[in-house]
Amino acid sequence: MYGLIWHILPGPWASKFIMAVGLLAGGAALLWFFAFPAISPHMPFNDGAVDTTGIGGAEVPEGEVDPEAVEVEGEPEAEEGPGAEEVTAEGDGA
Repeated sequence: MYGLIWHILPGPWASKFIMAVGLLAGGAALLWFFAFPAISPHMPFNDGAVDTTGIGGAEVPEGEVDPEAVEVEGEPEAEEGPGAEEVTAEGDGA
């Protein structure tokens, strides 16, 4: 097959090589931009195997803890309370 293409291409060895590389790049571009996107929806790569039925604001099942309701120890507060002014005063360099 490649020998047939090599004999059909006109010119000396250097020009045949440049045209063969161009044909290879053109074939790869056609596959990359047209063929692969056309068959992509039919491939199983995007089929997930993870069950996501309880995700998205649904109620928490019995026996499980709601992660938003749990307070984490050592987590800083949102700059409220008596310590907020002290931290900002020290950060100003005054």
